Amino acid sequence: MDWSDTAEQEAFRGEVRSMIGERLPERYRAQARGMHGGERVWQFDRSSDEADVREAAMEWAEALSERGWVAPHWPQEYGGAGLSPMEQFIFNQEMAEAGAPGVGGSGVGLLGPTLIVHGTDEQKAEHLPKILSGEVAWAQGYSEPSAGSDLAALQTRAVRDGDDFVINGQKIWTSGAHAADSLFALVRTDPDAPKHRGISFIMMPMSTPGITVRPLIDMGWKHYFNETFFEDVRVPVENLVGDENRGWYVGMTLLDFERSNIGGAVGARRTLRKLMGYLDSEEGTARSRVGESKLLRGELADRYIETAVMYQFSFRVISMQNAGQLPNYEASTSKLFSSEMGQRIALSGTRMFGLNATLWEDGTPVSSFTRAYVGAVPASVRGGTSEVQRNIIATRGLGLPRG
Repeated sequence: MDWSDTAEQEAFRGEVRSMIGERLPERYRAQARGMHGGERVWQFDRSSDEADVREAAMEWAEALSERGWVAPHWPQEYGGAGLSPMEQFIFNQEMAEAGAPGVGGSGVGLLGPTLIVHGTDEQKAEHLPKILSGEVAWAQGYSEPSAGSDLAALQTRAVRDGDDFVINGQKIWTSGAHAADSLFALVRTDPDAPKHRGISFIMMPMSTPGITVRPLIDMGWKHYFNETFFEDVRVPVENLVGDENRGWYVGMTLLDFERSNIGGAVGARRTLRKLMGYLDSEEGTARSRVGESKLLRGELADRYIETAVMYQFSFRVISMQNAGQLPNYEASTSKLFSSEMGQRIALSGTRMFGLNATLWEDGTPVSSFTRAYVGAVPASVRGGTSEVQRNIIATRGLGLPRG
């Protein structure tokens, strides 16, 4: 691994940093000064009831779009920036350092790469520009009540009826569905086929009759994900992506874009720096227990060291990609360490304040760590559970036998 920027990489880093410094709206600068960021900030802002919030979201989308940086990993011919893996790493690192939100959500990260590989020319022309401009936000309809980690067990049915598919079933944990304009989903089109086959990938507007979105409120009283129900939802066959009954392979498609999770490492380090700054302040000193306990000071140091370890995991992944190698168990190691590190940081943050951490609504860093701890519970479940990641590391990384 080479930790030093080349002259070209240093120049690109300066370009990214300069653009963020000049164009990031004040709304996002103010949020970055807070202790913790939110989920899907840009996507929720673009559908806000407040005009100034919507304006900030679209200003930021326009700033990124001018350079193709809404989708830095997409090829240039489709409106992306076509950045190399290392350039993507630098871009994501600088975005995370500034606390700047990404734009496009699942449309940029999942649907766009899938359409680029499997979509028809008409589908690419219809959907890719609207993803890049921020005109259309997408939600992902994959998980079901009985098909989470075992996604191929999904049961939502799509039956061919002339030029339409008729869809019935339910999805769950549909992140951002209440703020999305459209949905892409995996549905079962051949119930008699083996479970990884007989699945198709279909797109549909959220306004399609028969789609119902029901909010799921988490235990921190946040509305981030939803249940989505389909009752005789008719979707044109032309909205099928790829071949019928081959949707599993379509849905697993991703372009070779940066998967190092450098944003997680940088974001965690920023959070700890802000916490340490607060603990050094007069207010923080009065409300914390750090001055009373060497153990707490040691715990805080452990968490900071872990962010440095996480950075090295991230740099290992990106170094492999930059060398033309495909990370496998290395990406699982990074994901496992990052999600559990985030939970430890949130818990350590609450310990710094003792009983003061039980305050939920006081609006200070004290309560923000309490809310972060509650919100961090799903981190080791979503995106592939810690148990699944450990199995991948054991079998593919260490060569241990199954069973």
